[in-house]
Amino acid sequence: MLITFEGPDGSGKTTQLALLAEHLGQQGYLLFQVREPGGTPIGEQVRNVLHSMANQEMNPRAEVLLFSASRAQLIEQAILPALAEGKIVLCDRFYDSTFAYQGYGRGLDLEALRQLTQFATRGLCPDLTVYIEISPEEGLRRRRQDKSVEWNRLDDLPAVFHRRVHEGYQRLIAAEPDRWVVIDGERSIEAVQADVRAAVLARLPQS
Repeated sequence: MLITFEGPDGSGKTTQLALLAEHLGQQGYLLFQVREPGGTPIGEQVRNVLHSMANQEMNPRAEVLLFSASRAQLIEQAILPALAEGKIVLCDRFYDSTFAYQGYGRGLDLEALRQLTQFATRGLCPDLTVYIEISPEEGLRRRRQDKSVEWNRLDDLPAVFHRRVHEGYQRLIAAEPDRWVVIDGERSIEAVQADVRAAVLARLPQS
């Protein structure tokens, strides 16, 4: 099973994924955790290029091609082998981020992105996507306050960009409601995690 986590920057999805992984591991599930961009040695190099504040002049089309290149490597080297071994794969971001950020945020052609995504993923789709819902303003406020995480090139884009990304996520959720679980992220970590666990365990077979 492939379970992906999505949300605006600062939503806390990475923390929630880690807490869920710890809980599921204690329940006896076989897990594999990855992140996008990254998750492989090649992908992590691409991540550094994408996030570097030194690369402010990156063209949006170059940006989406780099994200897709990292994703293709992740699929072949990590995700497909883990699924073949019967593991539950927990992925911090996946192709929905491309549609939200590069499609709705950057304004790139959505049909072209669908074709590129199909090529990069070989048609692999998440079985469940957990979306941590917060306002883009609250997410950016959290990002600025949290000195333990990098402030990257995409974080640094104007607030109007992040509002378009947020609206894009709403459209993606509306288009495939059965795949998405929306959880209110503007609460305590513990409250959010309780809802994450309940939503995911409802979809998983018993260990």
